[in-house]
Amino acid sequence: MNHQTVTVELHDHVAELRLDRPEVLNAFDDALVNELPGVLIDLARDTDVRAVAWTSSGRHFSAGGDMETIVAGHDDLTVLLRGVDDGRRLFRAFADFPKPLVTAVQGSSFGVATSLVFTSDAVVVTPTTKLADPHVHMGLVAGDGGAVTWPLSAGLARAKRKLLWGEPLTGREAFELGLATDLVESDDGLRDRALELAAHVAGLPPIATQLTKRALNRVLSQATDQVLDTGFYLEALSNRSNDAVEAVTAFKEKRQGNWSGS
Repeated sequence: MNHQTVTVELHDHVAELRLDRPEVLNAFDDALVNELPGVLIDLARDTDVRAVAWTSSGRHFSAGGDMETIVAGHDDLTVLLRGVDDGRRLFRAFADFPKPLVTAVQGSSFGVATSLVFTSDAVVVTPTTKLADPHVHMGLVAGDGGAVTWPLSAGLARAKRKLLWGEPLTGREAFELGLATDLVESDDGLRDRALELAAHVAGLPPIATQLTKRALNRVLSQATDQVLDTGFYLEALSNRSNDAVEAVTAFKEKRQGNWSGS
């Protein structure tokens, strides 16, 4: 099938799902946010696909959310609520995906992209990979999945320490904290390792692996049901603040923000 934001290639029983807009650093704008759930549904329904390797083109996995959506959501409540609904649908599509998902994180991953990466069944990084959820730096609540996925793998205390300060992790730190599962020495080996892991699990009895995945999804589902909607609506509330607009302006002007707390 033809897609606008991603490319899907089949390698026997493995589908490679590749973010494919390096010119915008694979940003999660409206186009990507709304296309990915349908792609995942197609992959779930395709009986020839027994595992998925999630990769990216370009130097970086993803720049995360599009900053212009912050301004648009601040100015228009209808736009903001539509973004909440689209984001909730996207996260649940990953959290409920019924087949093994292996992700190779090249370069850097920010914000919502990192939240989605941590829904994966295996995460491949290098020692210098950067993973971050800097929502608070943009005047926003880390509500689009980070408050769900980070505590599950890293523990609540470590998740608080990173999400409240908005600090990045290196790939080695993510591996040591349990947020990443496989560490390779350089970017050259990232995609190969992800495809190797996906091919290995695709070679196992598919009913067994997929039903095991469904059982494990219940763990993620419980956290999602408890936290996700609250997180999204708190993020929407923060998006209406003056500080959120100031954060975008300060970023563009390459200066420190002047926070009013309003």
